[in-house]
Amino acid sequence: MERIKEAIAKAKERQSETEPVREKAPSAVDFQAADVSDEKIIYRETRVVDLDIAHLEKNRIITLDNEDPNSISFDILRTQVLAKMEANNWRTLAITSPTPECGKTVVAINLALSIAKQTDYTALLADFDLRRPRIANYLGLPNENTFADYFEDKISYNDVMVNPGIPRFVVMPNHRSIRNSTEILTSRKVKAMVEDLRDRYAKRICIFDLPPLQATDDAMAFIPQVDCVLMIVASGETKPAEVKECRRQLQSTNLLGVVLNKVQEASSGYYY
Repeated sequence: MERIKEAIAKAKERQSETEPVREKAPSAVDFQAADVSDEKIIYRETRVVDLDIAHLEKNRIITLDNEDPNSISFDILRTQVLAKMEANNWRTLAITSPTPECGKTVVAINLALSIAKQTDYTALLADFDLRRPRIANYLGLPNENTFADYFEDKISYNDVMVNPGIPRFVVMPNHRSIRNSTEILTSRKVKAMVEDLRDRYAKRICIFDLPPLQATDDAMAFIPQVDCVLMIVASGETKPAEVKECRRQLQSTNLLGVVLNKVQEASSGYYY
């Protein structure tokens, strides 16, 4: 726990030594000139919430601790994902799984945090599993200004954003199930929001945690709006036939790969 606290403190200290950059959407010229590696991101409008380290550890959010051997797996995954996305100028990534309980949300959070540790990038993580949102619970975020309020036109989507006290990392959480989720995910309102999130900063990677492919049609309805997809499967739980069917469903998309999660290896500390 102390190692994670020290890692967050060091990241904030490194950021405090650099120059500020605006949080509001910059102009098109600013997109090309922005370099988050040597600029400080000041969250003037986004809520800043400090995380409970014990709560993170309890929910297997481990990427902040560089000395945790399991975090290496996510750093390797991050490097592979970023290399492929950068080569194709992709900035939006959907994460899904064939069925529930494959650990896709835990992978999504750890991957986003690992990307945020790269000083060349910022990471935005959005909970688009509208029927069964979990990101807020895993991170221990307060129950306020949620996606449900945005879809009910009570707040703007900027009001949903939270910086959990970690540099270069923003979360768009949800706290309650939303009806008509498929219709919402394909609405003009959501499409416009995704485009703005993608284009707001040149070096932002947007990760969308989606529902399982075989649990609902939400994921397949939303996936055409993103550049690429990462599928999470559970070792010893996901059936080969389920993987095959999901790969068939995703054959017209840019499938980055399949992550084998929940592997238990005595000789390795790797998580996937």
